[in-house]
Amino acid sequence: MSEVVVAGEDPDGLGEALAEGGADVSHAAGTANRPALEDAGIVEADVLVVTDAGLATSVPVAVDLNPDLRVVVYARGSVPEFVKGQAGHIVDPELLGPTAVAEEIA
Repeated sequence: MSEVVVAGEDPDGLGEALAEGGADVSHAAGTANRPALEDAGIVEADVLVVTDAGLATSVPVAVDLNPDLRVVVYARGSVPEFVKGQAGHIVDPELLGPTAVAEEIA
């Protein structure tokens, strides 16, 4: 079972789709800063899902805490260049639904 931390409000329901697929999903509160990521279990997580491109700064913090972390950005809008090198997948919800993405993550 994958342990997934979701950063962002998740308006498209990817966290729910992951949970339905058997993943253990937690949410990083607020701006997904270091304490929020730690409280959500990022150190033990397998995957970080960022659902708001505005929270892109959480990616390098999370990777610093857990270098083996897979990063998925599932958000509308563009992400900064520094995230593109750390994210395994960058997906626009307009192009691929949450169930399909959840299947790929799990």
